[in-house]
Amino acid sequence: MSNPSLLILAGDGIGPEVMAEVSKIIDWFGANRGLNFDVSHDLVGGAAYDAHGVPLADETMAHAQEVDAVLLGAVGGPKYDDLDFSVKPERGLLRLRKEMDLFANLRPAQCFDALADFSSLKREVVAGLDIMIVRELTSGSYFGEPRGIFEENGERVGINTQRYTESEIDRVARAAFDLARKRAGRVCSMEKANVMESGILWREVVQAVHDADYADIELSHMYADNGGMQLVRNPKQFDVIVTDNLFGDLLSDVAAMLTGSLGMLPSASLGAPMENGRPKALYEPVHGSAPDIAGQGKANPSACILSFAMALRYSFDEGAEADRLEAAVEKVLADGVRTADLMQTDGGTPASTSQMGDAVIAALDASL
Repeated sequence: MSNPSLLILAGDGIGPEVMAEVSKIIDWFGANRGLNFDVSHDLVGGAAYDAHGVPLADETMAHAQEVDAVLLGAVGGPKYDDLDFSVKPERGLLRLRKEMDLFANLRPAQCFDALADFSSLKREVVAGLDIMIVRELTSGSYFGEPRGIFEENGERVGINTQRYTESEIDRVARAAFDLARKRAGRVCSMEKANVMESGILWREVVQAVHDADYADIELSHMYADNGGMQLVRNPKQFDVIVTDNLFGDLLSDVAAMLTGSLGMLPSASLGAPMENGRPKALYEPVHGSAPDIAGQGKANPSACILSFAMALRYSFDEGAEADRLEAAVEKVLADGVRTADLMQTDGGTPASTSQMGDAVIAALDASL
């Protein structure tokens, strides 16, 4: 049998630096755990625009459709701020999500004990936090039509349409319920059914899916604005949160800061199963391209490393190896090996990007 295939799109800014550490870890799993991958590399975002004049070449898009999983670093930077909207680096990422039909974005918000004091909230509020936010990713106000800036009655009008079909809500709800079955068995669905018709439909469909096929899961509903407040007030009340594209974008960033650093947060974007049973999948850290520190060896590779751990779990059914990698990252943090973003103001000398990656590999070695 052939090895599973990975397409690495390192992207812009710190993307190549953090992805270099992931590549070392991929090699480690091949050498030490018999998990070998056929790895290929290509361009996305500003790097693709510089080479091809577009943020994602058609050939790259076709390749992404064929592989078992895509690993992406980051896209964007001030160099590209004046480009037309249609060719901005972020459009490459959006194209991947849309054309691969990656409808379920998984954003874990997990607070490692060693970092509990880095949260803006009290330790007792966030210590042990383990939330999974499932965000619908291919519809809603980011993709609905009509959209654009138009002239109307002598002034410009900006329009974005919030639109959802029953089937779009149904499939992301099922993804959330399936995840909850592997976790604590609770789902909270968030929308704005009090003021939006799309929210009314969202609530009705999620409830119907639950009643028909997931009665074993505890389901609750919450308005998304209250959800933001509750994430700050008492985040550990949640297990799995499922919500639409716009609210998911906002709420997952709120949850991200509960953990203390964007540099620690991975994500997965999953679609329907392919012929081999694996889902279409793209894995990427939550953080951006951080152009202010790019090329300086200061970037925290942990989120990108943990994104590969999610790939092991959700694309390759290697949950035990994902646990091994996550435990290695946690050990490194507990041992005090930290990049600058994880240092207290009176802390010692921060580790470089490569030193952090090497420490994770040392912890993996110790796990054997």
